[in-house]
Amino acid sequence: ESKEERTFRNWMNSLGVNPYINHLYSDLADALVIFQLYEMIRVPVNWSQVNKPPYPALGGNMKKIENCNYAVELGKNEAKFSLVGIAGQDLNEGNATLTLALVWQLMRRYTLKVLSDLGEGEKVTDDIIIKWVNQTLKSANKSTSISSFKDKSISTSLPVLDLIDAIAPNAVRQEMIKREHLTDEDKLNNAKYAISVARKIGARIYALPDDLVEVKPKMVMTVFACLMGKGLNRLK
Repeated sequence: ESKEERTFRNWMNSLGVNPYINHLYSDLADALVIFQLYEMIRVPVNWSQVNKPPYPALGGNMKKIENCNYAVELGKNEAKFSLVGIAGQDLNEGNATLTLALVWQLMRRYTLKVLSDLGEGEKVTDDIIIKWVNQTLKSANKSTSISSFKDKSISTSLPVLDLIDAIAPNAVRQEMIKREHLTDEDKLNNAKYAISVARKIGARIYALPDDLVEVKPKMVMTVFACLMGKGLNRLK
């Protein structure tokens, strides 16, 4: 299982999907979990069109493929996802690249929905998140800032830890953080600590420590988005 696959599984299970996802591809083969995720991002699902288990021994897989076809159709027409060249059969057969293309768009939309709920319906862009992060850091007299989600300084996790400290004073124990002359191990320890404290203060983070250390922009965005959600919630 790749790190990315583990992240997606973490995310789905953190939302309480049923059945619990143990294996990303085989557990999505009938698209039932995909439909639950659509509902969480406000894409209406017509459940009378969905085949439900137990599936018949004969023709059962056909029923699952019909579900997958409907899932792809909803993605294209209702969610307006970019699903070029993806057919229901690809989901059913667990084609990794094509399944991940759909799942990534679901997760990104979910993260942005969390934010737009906070922005009271305003569309929240990457720039808005970055601006909020930097303003929050500055107003807490932190010396860290980020120029983008690719900013190399994110590999130290210091901007993340400082941001958590800014929105939840006393949550971060400074003696747990290494700030200077960081080895790869120090960076990983900072990242693990940042994610565990973020979860402790109630930010629903599904990124992995390695995503911060390696500065994976897509996943870095979800970390800051969830923290922004937490920070804005605190102000209400």
